[in-house]
Amino acid sequence: MQAGASEDIQTQVQRWLSEYSGAGIAVAELLCDRHARMPERIALFYEDASGQEARITFAELRERSARFAGALQRLGVAKGDRVATLLPKSPELLIATLGLWRLGAVHVPLFTAFGPQAIAYRVVNSGTRVIITDTANRPKLTGADLSQASVSHVITIEGPDGEAGQPGDVPFWTTLRTSDPVEAPAVVTGDDLLILLYTSGTTGHPKGVEVPVRALASFAAYMHFGLDLREEDMFWNIADPGWAYGLYYGLVGPLLLGKATLFFNAPFNTEATCRILAKYQVTNFAAAPTVYRALRAAGVPAEVREQLRLRVASSAGEPLNPDVIAWAVEHLGVPIYDQYGQTELGMVVNNHHLPALERPLRPGSMGQPMPGFRMVIVDEAGNELGPRQEGQVAVDVPHSPLYWFRGYYQAPEWTAQRFSGGGRYYLTGDAASYDADGYFYFSSRADDVITSAGYRIGPFEVESALMQHQAVAEAAAVGKPDALRGEVVKAYVVLKPGYTPSAELADELSQFVKANLAAHAYPREIAFIDQLPKTPSGKVQRFLLRERERAVSS
Repeated sequence: MQAGASEDIQTQVQRWLSEYSGAGIAVAELLCDRHARMPERIALFYEDASGQEARITFAELRERSARFAGALQRLGVAKGDRVATLLPKSPELLIATLGLWRLGAVHVPLFTAFGPQAIAYRVVNSGTRVIITDTANRPKLTGADLSQASVSHVITIEGPDGEAGQPGDVPFWTTLRTSDPVEAPAVVTGDDLLILLYTSGTTGHPKGVEVPVRALASFAAYMHFGLDLREEDMFWNIADPGWAYGLYYGLVGPLLLGKATLFFNAPFNTEATCRILAKYQVTNFAAAPTVYRALRAAGVPAEVREQLRLRVASSAGEPLNPDVIAWAVEHLGVPIYDQYGQTELGMVVNNHHLPALERPLRPGSMGQPMPGFRMVIVDEAGNELGPRQEGQVAVDVPHSPLYWFRGYYQAPEWTAQRFSGGGRYYLTGDAASYDADGYFYFSSRADDVITSAGYRIGPFEVESALMQHQAVAEAAAVGKPDALRGEVVKAYVVLKPGYTPSAELADELSQFVKANLAAHAYPREIAFIDQLPKTPSGKVQRFLLRERERAVSS
């Protein structure tokens, strides 16, 4: 990269920092209203499994979100209040998030695959005041224990027959249409909270990641540097907005740049994915490795390949297999660029698409640090390591102007574990190394978090759900290598006296977790075991179970 290009990039970083930090920030203005001055600019292309389609302009989004903000205001929502969305990819999700941010409220995303138990913890812990959902997901709230929650209202999107959930629910569209719009967006600071998003950890409950308004600078940087999103692009990030990659870069990022996003609200299958790529002439595509592996396994029909117009393809969520990249060049027409980040950071190490930052791909490498971040490898004592020395990936905080993570919500002890060197280094918990040219190579996770199809799954949540079944005495969940999903959840279960291992009981336990925790987090395989491996202090040694799985898979 030439000196002039470097100066331009650093100037751009500083401009974003200036724009999204400090005081006097109106989030709704940044994400919507300034783009609505061009009446025909599209904010959303939408299609669902039934074939229903919609296009929403930024001007329409401004009007509807302003009215929804008025509806929330009538319900008592004010700046700083938590408002949760339990919604699929939909126009209502976009309207709801813009509406709550218009008031300066904080967004609490709830993934639609969550069961009652997972929902209840997040709603109670966050202090959520209002939940926005639809008739398909409303029963989960009925099944959740919200006795300790601060929820005052549930807003439910009316179903096909006009029904709106349970008695007492506030109907979404009816209330929106009868509410006066909030014309002037709330003014906040860069340090005010924008999102409270829960991430799974090794032990304990999920932890609330505090995403401040100034994180928008980092989101804009990735959209520009990492994805090279251009004015002429048709962009599709297939990730669900209930998770960090889909929320940061499928919902917020495109709005920030005034670009249309594409929501396809349907269960994943390869045929539909190929159809959408061709139909909408997608040029900029982002997905988890699972999507690319599934496309490779199913094959991309020749007639579809002829219709594809992909310019760039990106992958995030877990390491990308080098052979998949080679397949993509032949069958998608472009290589897939592997990229790395965390819920707590956003994306920070990328094979960048922006021409000024683009470098040749190296097999197995997740790329180089994104401008605005100084990424290093440290040893157990917190000392920086040199090339080809494996250690833990860390952020040099004082030298990373785009860094924004300040801690976990109401969890100072967990926050403290993320830092070393008196707060200088943020520790990712992931092991890696880098070569003499600055290419980073992921090795493994230093904790027990399971990554399946791009989703981070905390073993504690799975184990807790299993323990609620009357037959289970103890349980430990680990990731088992899987060719399609990267990993699947496997649970080792110790039964209570009087219960006998069987295939029927294993299936019953899997379905029990699926119904009570989340559809993406249930154990796809269960092994019954007499006792779990433990340390002398009684801590379960999951790493021994993981090693067993890897030995069997190798």
